Amino acid sequence: MPEMRFRVRWPDQSTSLCYSPSQVIKDFFKQGETYELEDFLARSRAALQIASERVRQKYGYTCSSAMSQLDEIETIAARFSDVESPKILIEEFID
Repeated sequence: MPEMRFRVRWPDQSTSLCYSPSQVIKDFFKQGETYELEDFLARSRAALQIASERVRQKYGYTCSSAMSQLDEIETIAARFSDVESPKILIEEFID
């Protein structure tokens, strides 16, 4: 199962290098695209849950790293809940 990383730029211009155990993340995001915060969160949840489920189907257990990554994304995103129209940029995919 090809894992990958993807770099996001937050509204405060900080970046995070995120992990996915599957390249399914590319079905939900496009490199260079910007997403509204709530849309970014919904896409992240869906993609990382699918990725974790793919691990479960192949190995018999879900991917704790995918769920930890989702927790980290949600924690960082919470800092921007009071920002007007926060946007998240998908800077790059790293295979």
